[in-house]
Parts: sequence; structure tokens; C-alpha cells
Amino acid sequence: GLTEIVSNSKAAESTFTLHDNVVVTANNMKLSCDRLVVVARRTGDPKATFGKWQDFKSLNATGHVRIIQGDREASGDRAEVLPSEDKVTIYDNVTIRTLDNRMVQTGAKATLYRGEMRAVIEGSARQPNRLVLPELKDLGPKKGEDKKASPAAEPTPKVEAPK
Repeated sequence: GLTEIVSNSKAAESTFTLHDNVVVTANNMKLSCDRLVVVARRTGDPKATFGKWQDFKSLNATGHVRIIQGDREASGDRAEVLPSEDKVTIYDNVTIRTLDNRMVQTGAKATLYRGEMRAVIEGSARQPNRLVLPELKDLGPKKGEDKKASPAAEPTPKVEAPK
């Protein structure tokens, strides 16, 4: 693969662009994509080619984005990881699923929150929100069971309003 390091005019930040089969392994997250732009905050001499690293400002992934966190996987066309906001936002052709495929949800945009097994998924006219869950158990009467009226099905006494 190709690694491209690009400098920008902001002395307080460094931008790194990586291409081709990019994989990021982080604390409780694995991200893979075709292209990743990393913006890191830096300190120290602003004229130095490589300053002292402080933290990540953002990671912007595009192309075949796949993120695994715990027992869930999220995928889409692009994603933005904002560590200081404790969230990951995935855009376009979004699929969020449990690794055992017991739950699959699709939509146009999804936001994942750090420390929570929660995803807010939004649909659009072109990509409506869709949720697929395991089959709901049969809640009807058992085969061969009498179809007696349950107490809740007893007629309610008629009460007339005073005249």
C-alpha cells in the first residue's frame, strides 16, 4: 500500500493520509477502509517536521468502511471518528449488525457512542431505516388447545350515564 504524509498550514495539527487496505486497531475498535485521513493535534516547535503528538482530532475513512466494536459491526461508504466527542458517524449505505446476525439495521446515517452499545440510525427517502430481528415466537393458541374465551374476553357490564 501507499502511505502519504501531508502537511497543512496549521502548526497545531498534522494530517496523515493513508491509502489501500488501511486497518486501524484501537482500544475496543477495529476500522478498515480504502482511504483514511488522520488529523492529529500536536505540540512543540511548529517548524519541526514531526511535532510532539498530543491526541487525535479526527479520523475520516472512505471506501468500504468497516468498523468492529465488541460484538457489533458497522459498515458504510464513509465514516468520521471524533475521539473528543466520543462518537463515530457512518454515512451512506449504512449497515449495523451483531456479529451473530441476530440483529441487522440499515439506513443512510448512523452514530455510535463510546462506552454504549447504542447506535442512532437515520433513514432517508433513498435509504429508509430498516430493522431485521429474530423471528417473534408464536403468540397464538397452541395446537389442539380449546379456544375458550379468556377472562379478559368476558363481556363488560354496560353502564349508563345518569340522566
